[in-house]
Amino acid sequence: MMEDRIILAIESSCDETAAAIIRNGTEIVSNVVASQIESHKRFGGVVPEIASRHHVEQITVVIEEALAQANMKPTDLDAVAVTEGPGLVGALLIGINAAKAFAFANDLPIIGVHHIAGHIYANALVQPMEFPLLALVVSGGHTELVYMKEHGSFEVIGETRDDAAGEAYDKVARVLGLPYPGGPRIDKLAHEGDEAVTFPRVWLEEDSYDFSFSGLKSAVINYKHNMDQRGEEISPTAVAKGFQDSVVEVLTAKTLRAAREYKVKQVIAAGGVAANKGLRTSLESVFAEEGIPLYVPPLKLCTDNAAMIGAAATPMFETNIRGNLSMNGRPGMELKSWV
Repeated sequence: MMEDRIILAIESSCDETAAAIIRNGTEIVSNVVASQIESHKRFGGVVPEIASRHHVEQITVVIEEALAQANMKPTDLDAVAVTEGPGLVGALLIGINAAKAFAFANDLPIIGVHHIAGHIYANALVQPMEFPLLALVVSGGHTELVYMKEHGSFEVIGETRDDAAGEAYDKVARVLGLPYPGGPRIDKLAHEGDEAVTFPRVWLEEDSYDFSFSGLKSAVINYKHNMDQRGEEISPTAVAKGFQDSVVEVLTAKTLRAAREYKVKQVIAAGGVAANKGLRTSLESVFAEEGIPLYVPPLKLCTDNAAMIGAAATPMFETNIRGNLSMNGRPGMELKSWV
C-alpha cells in the first residue's frame, strides 16, 4: 500500500488568500479561504495594491488555520505547493515567499503550480480523472479549452483572443449598475425572466476553438447607450438573459465540438464561471445527450482555493518535479506539460 502524500498548498494569485492540506491529491483534510470581496466591492473590481496588503495580513493566519483544522504539524507534511502564476505579481509574491519560508524552515520540498492546472485538478478532489479528457476553463481571467491525454499533459486547443468570459460578465454587470462581483448577479438576473435581448454570437473561423467576448460586451454597451439616447428604459433581466444566452451557447457548442473531435472519455468544467447555473445546465444537457460524462466541481472548488493547488501538486510530486528557493512570481506563466 502506497504511503500517504500530505501536501500543504497555498494560493494567493488574486483576491483570495488560501491554504489547504491535501492527502494523496484526492482528499481535502482542511481548506481555508480568506476572501477580500467586501474590500474590493466599492471599487467595482480587484485593486492589486489592496489585494497584496490583505494577503500580507492573512497569509500566516490561513496557513496556521489549515494546519490546526487538519490537526497536523509541519513534520506530518511531505511538501509545500504554491501558485507560481499566472496572477497579480504582488499577490503571487506573498504566497510564494510564505511558501518558501515555510519550506526552508521545515526542510520540505517546494512545488510551483500553474493556477489553471489547479482549477483543472479541482475535479480530482471529487471524481477520478479519466484520460483523454477535455477541460473547459472559464474564470475572470481565463477562457480556455485544454486537452489532456494523461496527467500533466496540457494542450491548449482554444483560448480567448480578448476578454475572458468572467471579465465580460463583470463589465456587463457594471453597465447594468450591479455591484462587484458581477458574474453571479448576471446569472441570477438571467433566470428571473423569459424575455431576452438578442445579442451576437461570436464564432470566429469555422474550425476555431478560440473565443472572443469583447464584441459581445460592446454590443451590450451600445444597446444600453442607444436606449438611453431614446429615453427608453432597459429591462436588466432581458439584457442579462440575452448576454448569458450568447456566452453559454458559444462555450457549450465549442466544447461539444472539441469533445467529439478529440474523442475524449470525460469533459470537466473548471474556474469561477463554472459555478454559473446557466452554463452548468447547458453543459449537462448537451453532454447527457451526447453520452460523454461531464463533471463540474462543487461551487466552493470552482472559485480560487488552495485545495485545487494541492491536488495538482500531487502528481507533480509523484513525478519528482520540484521547485527551489529562487522561485519567483510569474504573472504571465504559460500552461505547459510537465510529463
